[in-house]
Amino acid sequence: MKLSTKGRYGLKAMFQLAISQDDGPIPLKRIAEKQNLSENYLEQLFATLRKDGLLNSVRGAQGGYLLARPPEEITVGNILRSLEGELSPSDCILEGSTECERETICVTKNVWIKIKDSIDEVVDSITLRDMIEDNNKLKKN
Repeated sequence: MKLSTKGRYGLKAMFQLAISQDDGPIPLKRIAEKQNLSENYLEQLFATLRKDGLLNSVRGAQGGYLLARPPEEITVGNILRSLEGELSPSDCILEGSTECERETICVTKNVWIKIKDSIDEVVDSITLRDMIEDNNKLKKN
């Protein structure tokens, strides 16, 4: 499974908001510059993140974006699922998928379930606060 630019860029942008959270609303242009990302592309990603309740936007001259919740309450999993959908190595294990004719004899289905469960466990255990702390440790080195 490989994440698309949506997930990778969205996570970088949300991290930038998290480390800048005490500065008030952050303009999209500043986020794009700090993370070396396309401002137009971020606009599309932020519309989705805002719709999913992870971001708030503030209009006006002093406007920009803010996290909708504290960094310790937003996980990498929240962000990636918002932008990428369910994180799964195979469509056959997603909720609502059509039943496979080989499901009862499929040895690999259990493998896909274990991989998905492991991915979910990891991305749901890392918060934006954890990323800020990791960043601070990197700066000290």
